[in-house]
Amino acid sequence: MAERLETREPPARRGRRPGRNTTRQAVLDAARRQFAAAGFKGTTIRAIAADAGVDAALVMQFFRSKDELFGAVMSISPEALSRIAGAFSGPLESVGEQAVRAYLAVWEGDQPDADALRAMLRGAVSNEQAGAQLREFIESRLSEGVQHFGSDPHDAALRAALASSMLIGITVGRQIVRVSVLAEEDREAIVRRVGPALQAVLVPPQSPTR
Repeated sequence: MAERLETREPPARRGRRPGRNTTRQAVLDAARRQFAAAGFKGTTIRAIAADAGVDAALVMQFFRSKDELFGAVMSISPEALSRIAGAFSGPLESVGEQAVRAYLAVWEGDQPDADALRAMLRGAVSNEQAGAQLREFIESRLSEGVQHFGSDPHDAALRAALASSMLIGITVGRQIVRVSVLAEEDREAIVRRVGPALQAVLVPPQSPTR
């Protein structure tokens, strides 16, 4: 009697999907869904990995941080993200000007990044969910810098929220609504006028000097 062969379905593969480009796209698609559903703050690398059907470590092989992954979803280059992060690396007494200059340089600088950011900003103006994502992202960048100045968490969050509102408002006025006198003003003139106000918002009184 012939031996009966039992066929079994191969076990489902977990972790790396076949093909690096396919896997990266799966992670981006999952990140886009997660950011849309939970916002920037509520989204985690683990949740994105689970959605994409890969390990969290694999997500980090493609994107070094949640910031970079958000930037990729929104078509913002890592270089643009590093410019924003670098706003707090200079002298304490000029943090306000550094932050305004870095922010405007990204939103009004290299064409691919500027186009993507303006598209994001237009979406934020008309869509509450998109607005929340953009606000959370900018506040998160600013909060990290403010916390270095010794603020308690609530104070740092409030300062970051005020600063992000000021910066978003300037960009909306210059790029979206195009208030004529503001849109036509030289960028460095804006930096000089807004920098001191942002300095007062970002840096707590009696901060320790570096």
